[in-house]
Amino acid sequence: MSDDIRTLTARVADEPTSLAFLELAEALRRRGQLEAAGKVARGGLSRYPGLADAHDLVARILSDEGDLAGAFDAWADALRLDPMRTSALKGIAFLYFRAGDATAAIEHLQRAAEADPDDISIAQALARVRRESRAMPSAPEPEPFVESAPAPDSSPPADAAPAAKSHIQLEPPMAEPQAAPAAPQPEPDELGSPFAAIDGGRSIVLVDANGLLLAGSLTTPDGAESGDRVAAELAGVSREASRAVRLLGLGHWHSITLECPDAHFVLVQPTRESVLLATREPSLPMARVTLVAERAAREAKAWLERVQ
Repeated sequence: MSDDIRTLTARVADEPTSLAFLELAEALRRRGQLEAAGKVARGGLSRYPGLADAHDLVARILSDEGDLAGAFDAWADALRLDPMRTSALKGIAFLYFRAGDATAAIEHLQRAAEADPDDISIAQALARVRRESRAMPSAPEPEPFVESAPAPDSSPPADAAPAAKSHIQLEPPMAEPQAAPAAPQPEPDELGSPFAAIDGGRSIVLVDANGLLLAGSLTTPDGAESGDRVAAELAGVSREASRAVRLLGLGHWHSITLECPDAHFVLVQPTRESVLLATREPSLPMARVTLVAERAAREAKAWLERVQ
């Protein structure tokens, strides 16, 4: 055991509430002692569940161990606590690229570049992803879904995150010149049309700036449709969120999450003129609900471009 690890171990033992566990776990990770690093990091995380640094550290350890799904969830938790955390944005971008979704990888790297424009490694990663995505348009992971690409209700690019249950084909919809003109005008208000491939499009609504329901559906526990009523409220929520971050000098809001005993909610903006709400049962981790919302937002943005 090196002197630094021995010193940090003694410090953590003497001060269990100290943040020294971050340094100790990172030192163990760098030495390849991943099991020990994981125990230390999780122990610290249990004491500081609201610390983005701890989630980020756990994600790096899980990634080194090959648990990419676990790493994704941990990085998503870090971003929920700190949306501009570049290490988490880069980590998730790497996982998306590994999963074959270059579009999502580029989006996360661009967010990282906005958060830290001086980080040369982010620009290098962006250039590499763009270069390799052009050289390899089809990643191995999405291949099982290529057979369904000609389907008329196929959706545009979406997440192919590790361990996600539903994967959407990445490129074919953009190459459907015949289908694109047919979908927009005849059925712009068809509920669920942009989100059909995301868990059947359930419990996702897209709303314009005036509170008009554009797509999706939302039902109450007794089965009644409540999409229109919720849509009318969402426009106000979006305006208040924009006003709050403007007054605080925080720029533009990215997402709003709400954890309740009966459900988890995530609100995002596919465009500046629209908002999207995704909700799931509380048994689903908030990180997964956030993933669903981000996937749906990309679907919604592409759908809006077609119908406008």
